[in-house]
Amino acid sequence: MAMKRASSVEEYIESSSKWKDGLEELRKILLKTEFIETLKWGIPAYTINGKNVAGIAGFKDYFGIWFFNGVFLKDEDKVLMNAQEGKTKAMRQWRFKTMDQLDEKLILKYATEAIENQKLGKEIKPERKKKETIIPKELEDVLKSNLDLKKCFDALSPYKQREYCEYIMTAKRDATKLSRLDKIIPMIKEGTGLNDKYKNC
Repeated sequence: MAMKRASSVEEYIESSSKWKDGLEELRKILLKTEFIETLKWGIPAYTINGKNVAGIAGFKDYFGIWFFNGVFLKDEDKVLMNAQEGKTKAMRQWRFKTMDQLDEKLILKYATEAIENQKLGKEIKPERKKKETIIPKELEDVLKSNLDLKKCFDALSPYKQREYCEYIMTAKRDATKLSRLDKIIPMIKEGTGLNDKYKNC
């Protein structure tokens, strides 16, 4: 379990009494590079051009360094591990249990490679899930029977399509759904969005 949230790197290391010496040494090594030191989520982090590249932390059974896009590191010395196999795509950890395991030359080698990778833009960007458009039955029936209207609807942006679908679905009564449907059919034919007239005011 990580230590409580700190307000400075010094405070974080100081509060990590079990791993204080190890974290101080890791910090000293990382500061020999061009990393900018900062605090993210109460934990020491090391950035390049404002991007998170590495971090250090003390846990219950180990202290370590992690690389936010460690998946791109060559890891010729096989020191990195995926903390959550199957969940974590990019981040890789390097764990230590004793001060003897700290090899400054090797840590600098990995840190330097991580810096270069960041400068080259090697990073996994979070996937943006596309919103699925659910077409209500009332609108679907009209689109099936009117191919010209369907072409117009398909030509709309996904956002505008969703607006129309939600407009029908949010009506509680069937009569309201049908009256809303009558209202939007000419708008769909024109290729306008449900709220376009308000946006242009």
